[in-house]
Amino acid sequence: MAKTLKKIWMDGKFVDWKAANIHIMTHALHYGTAIFEGMRCYETINGPAVFRMRDHYERLHHGMKTYEFKIKYSVDQLRKITKELIRKNKVKSCYLRPITYLGHTNIGIGLNKASYNLAIVPVPFGKYFGSKFEKGITCKISSWKRISADIMSPHVKASANYLNSVLAKKEAMSSGFDEAIMLTENGRVSDGSGENIFIVDNGELITPPLHDGVLKGITRQSIIELAEEMSIPVRERSILRDEVYTADEVFLTGTAAEVTPVINIDRRKIGSGPGPLTIELRSAFFNVVHGKDERFEKWLDYVN
Repeated sequence: MAKTLKKIWMDGKFVDWKAANIHIMTHALHYGTAIFEGMRCYETINGPAVFRMRDHYERLHHGMKTYEFKIKYSVDQLRKITKELIRKNKVKSCYLRPITYLGHTNIGIGLNKASYNLAIVPVPFGKYFGSKFEKGITCKISSWKRISADIMSPHVKASANYLNSVLAKKEAMSSGFDEAIMLTENGRVSDGSGENIFIVDNGELITPPLHDGVLKGITRQSIIELAEEMSIPVRERSILRDEVYTADEVFLTGTAAEVTPVINIDRRKIGSGPGPLTIELRSAFFNVVHGKDERFEKWLDYVN
């Protein structure tokens, strides 16, 4: 069994991990009616701090407004609860999964009688790609296309969206790759299964725009702002499939992936390993999350 922490917050109460259960008739289990976030608490020189917690909870609120979910907790209330949860678990770092979901109801898609529940789950979490985080990962262009905005909003972290990602990830791993890269129906590069993508071409940092089915990633936005501060040219534009094959560098970003180099796509070698801009941006990112860059201290929500 994976290592767990002691307490989870559920609907106003701190409960033991083993007691954090839901009914088999939970609407979200049957129909994917849940919206979640993923955040990291990092150990910093000033104690534990959650990276861009306000931004994550604001995105959760925006997703709930889009899908007409009900929530009775403000962003600031959720920040306060999250800090208390970290203190109760006595951890210096962890991954955090706030999730709002429709609860126990009768069989049927209708939402009229379902309750809106909210939980925050802290999880011990290392590097998403393990030891490959440093040297780089391999990716496969998936045959599964990224969902488009006229099907479900790709900008909302809804549980239902992620079956799309699960299929792509499974296909990639079954073919011997670490991760999938998904295209839009028009053949433009969109996202990884759970990450945003950047390429480097002639010293310019390029990432797909939101209208190419991209999640409005908070780590993505952080890398854009860091790059601009470092005088690295950044452009948001559509990327064609062959451009990732011929890019000087490719990397993925996300709360789980952080900044992960890609060194091979469809068995085509990318550069000669993690590229210099990738390494520079990754180093700058970790300086920020560990509280070593005062310019971006506003992004850290200190627990104590």
